[in-house]
Amino acid sequence: MRILASIACASLLLSASESALTLDEAMGILKSQNLEIKVASYDEEAAHAESKSVKGMHYGKIDLIQDIANSNDAGSVFGFKLSSREATFGDFGFDEFIAGMGTITPGSPNFDGGVSLLATAPDKLNYPEARTYFQTKLKYEVPLFTGFAISSYENIMNAMSKMKSLEKEQVLKEKSYQLRKSYYDMALLNESIKNLSVILENIDTLENMTKQMIDVGYAKKVDILEVQAKKGNVQRLVAQMESNKELLYHFISFLLNQDIQNITALSSDVPMIELSNEAILESNLDIQRATTGLEIRKNMLSASQSAYMPMVGAFGEVSSADDTFLGSFEDHLAYTIGARLSWNLFNGGVDAAKVQKARVEELKTKTQVELAKQGILLQIDKIRTEIKEYDLEIESLNKELALADEIYKSYEGRYKEKLASMSDVIIKQSEQIEKILMLQMAHNKRNERVFALEKLANGEK
Repeated sequence: MRILASIACASLLLSASESALTLDEAMGILKSQNLEIKVASYDEEAAHAESKSVKGMHYGKIDLIQDIANSNDAGSVFGFKLSSREATFGDFGFDEFIAGMGTITPGSPNFDGGVSLLATAPDKLNYPEARTYFQTKLKYEVPLFTGFAISSYENIMNAMSKMKSLEKEQVLKEKSYQLRKSYYDMALLNESIKNLSVILENIDTLENMTKQMIDVGYAKKVDILEVQAKKGNVQRLVAQMESNKELLYHFISFLLNQDIQNITALSSDVPMIELSNEAILESNLDIQRATTGLEIRKNMLSASQSAYMPMVGAFGEVSSADDTFLGSFEDHLAYTIGARLSWNLFNGGVDAAKVQKARVEELKTKTQVELAKQGILLQIDKIRTEIKEYDLEIESLNKELALADEIYKSYEGRYKEKLASMSDVIIKQSEQIEKILMLQMAHNKRNERVFALEKLANGEK
């Protein structure tokens, strides 16, 4: 599947280099190529793996232990032989015991009631020959009851895994927001450049008309200088906007981890999202993360309470030992099975203090979640109010720009008829430019607020 996705992405990039890249196409590339999203995906995979490792504790563990030793220590050598089921009476020094039987036999010339026999140190027992020892052991240990500690830790790790998934989703939403905003910013720049280009055409017309009027003596040289100065000012504004477009392309290329030279323009206005406050609150990733954090706190409280409970575990092992590796394996087999219960009855109140701390942390987190919800609801209401204000401002500025266009045309005609000065015409043209820039700023601010509302609702997937 990953190979197919890479092939699809490569073909998409190839077509994007030949034609304008749409927003939907860019979103597809973003999800597969953005480096920050990839890093968040790796964090998510690591958290999933760690969650599985805790779950595996329920099933216990099996160890294969292979011991190899060589010793002439009396206790070790005797233990080696006993472990491999090869101990003999001779290992106890019975040959020396039999040789001294006369000391305990009445009528024997050496009879002394066994005093000397009891004082005899068996040489083979105390000074055995060095022995090599091989032991192969298979051991299985499993927890039967841990006071719900393992299940609590498992729930904690599952919640941490969910937290990483939410963090990845948040990175994806943030990068999607940045990409969409770049597309809409590009649309606003294109719209402003288009309006300023119309003004430049009007200035060119005015410049040509002024030159003709100078030729016939109806205008002064200062008039053409005023026109050219205004033309240079508008050209400078257009150049700034073109530079901003270039910067946007660099930023889009960074987001997509590819060189992007052309995109498909959108409408200059971001459509208003149709979601209730409750729906926004429910989908908000920060709230989901805070709720997951509360779940972690609850399980941490449960884990701390497990200290009051007994711990029960079982084990079983099978082994074989010999003085050669795997020698007489079946003949020397041995097994051990058992269980253990441990219960801490008193530790100076440490467990009680830990439980109390965990309970306080849970209450604190619960309060923080409620506070976060109230704070986000306040932000939503504030943003909705600001969007309404910007909608009214844009509507008003559109009307003012239309009026400024008509006034400019009127003054251009009046100048031609010598009823207005060039300064009057330039002033009216400056008002046109001012309205265009104000309109762009209003659109920018409105879009920013709509995006802010989308970010609270976590935008589109």
